[in-house]
Amino acid sequence: MDYQREYQARLRSAGEAVQVVKSGDWIDYGWCTCAPDALDRALAARYHQLFDVKVRGAVLMSRPAILSVPDTAEHFIWNSWHMGGLERRLIDEGVAYYIPLRYSELPRYYQENVDSVHVAMVQVSPMDEDGYFSCGLNASHLRALFERAEVTILEVNVNYPRCCGGEDARIHISQVDMVVEGDNPPLQELPAAPASDVDRKVASLIVSQIPDGACLQLGIGGMPNAVGSLIAQSDLKDLGVHTEMYVDAFVDMAMAGKITGRRKAIDTGRQVYAFGAGTQKLYDYLRENPDCFAASVGYTNDARTIAQLDHFISINNAVDVDLFGQVNAESSGIRHISGSGGQQDFVLGAYLSKGGKSFICCSSTTTDKDGTLKSRICPVLKEGSVVTDTRCNLHYLVTEYGMVNLKGASTWERAERIISIAHPDFREDLIRDAQRMKIWRRSQKR
Repeated sequence: MDYQREYQARLRSAGEAVQVVKSGDWIDYGWCTCAPDALDRALAARYHQLFDVKVRGAVLMSRPAILSVPDTAEHFIWNSWHMGGLERRLIDEGVAYYIPLRYSELPRYYQENVDSVHVAMVQVSPMDEDGYFSCGLNASHLRALFERAEVTILEVNVNYPRCCGGEDARIHISQVDMVVEGDNPPLQELPAAPASDVDRKVASLIVSQIPDGACLQLGIGGMPNAVGSLIAQSDLKDLGVHTEMYVDAFVDMAMAGKITGRRKAIDTGRQVYAFGAGTQKLYDYLRENPDCFAASVGYTNDARTIAQLDHFISINNAVDVDLFGQVNAESSGIRHISGSGGQQDFVLGAYLSKGGKSFICCSSTTTDKDGTLKSRICPVLKEGSVVTDTRCNLHYLVTEYGMVNLKGASTWERAERIISIAHPDFREDLIRDAQRMKIWRRSQKR
């Protein structure tokens, strides 16, 4: 088969390709670093011709051109599966909205519950000799997206790494309607925040609970970065990776020889992930690395998959936690911050794993803009805050003041344990709140 001939037959300029978009369409920008660049700019140039175009995507790394046109909300609206700092600002501007979901369900959403995808446009690697483009850096749900889309447009970027994976991590030229050769911008980077003293203290408590041969899932941020650094310097060995997001911390651990995956019951020897985002170090590491395997999030985040991996260790962050053990990792009151993502998937899956543990981590306090110190451990969650993990699901809770296991604990026991790792300045007030809510025993206070 002459795949180059097929390629040339589908080749268009970005301006030509976006002519397929019509007012009222639902279009899709994929996930994270695969959001289009040249196609986005070409679409924005047509803004005066287009109205009420609804765009889906997630974890924006830079502001799309379509969201910088005059009277943006009349022309384009962003609908996000998961949000970062940029998208929070877009909510404030009235041009972005969140789509609630458990990340593991996203492929099925496209197959069964998304009404329409008129046009899908994403960045991919150059085509190989067999006619395949790699989308493995963001395997996520893209196969389901391509199957659902009426029109699929690929924007080729030589800087997009070809990643190892199965059918969920690639698309064949025969499945593509149009190909655009973009300007090959470097991939946007998402460096982890520097680890604070609190992050390092929390990380040290968690690392002490990780056995040789454990399988790891990490979120992004200073604390997971600190966990990775400590593991890289530890005596731990034969660790495995099975995660939704591949972050720089995994690269550090792998380069230190801590990751072999040889004790994994499934995907033995492979680091499995749904998408990767970080620094250029990460992109270079994932490029054609046979030790790493990109898979659908419907596989990586399925609790039934996670349960097959013994000693599964899940580590995620929280915005705040209440005395009942309800975890909010998505909002501050009604102000949206991120999304449900895969946190609940991994909290549930880790507990189903033989010897598995899930850790929800947060600093005990945060400081407001006016300098006021506030406790992240609250009597009840702030009105409007989202419950990401229910009180039934929470396993370990960790702050810089300690680690507590809440499984099987009654309401008064969990209140006691949660307060014990709150900042000391807030403990007396929290005890009074617990008494008021009738989840405190007087005999506990000594």
